[in-house]
Amino acid sequence: MIKHEAHLVMEQHLKELKLPFLTEFMFHPTRKWRFDYMLKDGKTAIEIEGGIWSEGRHNRGQGYQEDLDKYNEAAKMGFRVYRFSTEDVLTGKAKEFLK
Repeated sequence: MIKHEAHLVMEQHLKELKLPFLTEFMFHPTRKWRFDYMLKDGKTAIEIEGGIWSEGRHNRGQGYQEDLDKYNEAAKMGFRVYRFSTEDVLTGKAKEFLK
């Protein structure tokens, strides 16, 4: 998998903040849902939502509904999910929030 710039930046920021993490963490026992990042505390996930200004998958009907299902199930399972746009990551807003 080729990592996009925002993912490379997020990984650098997590390292700078000394927040150990796993990538592409499969969190559900029966669904193939994954978090972009799972902090090693085991309950804090980070998602980078791309394409928010370009009618990407996350903004269209089915993709949006699938994200709702995923995030609601994650909350039910006790996960805290932080969602950031690509812009949030690239401008440092996400890093500042996580600090």
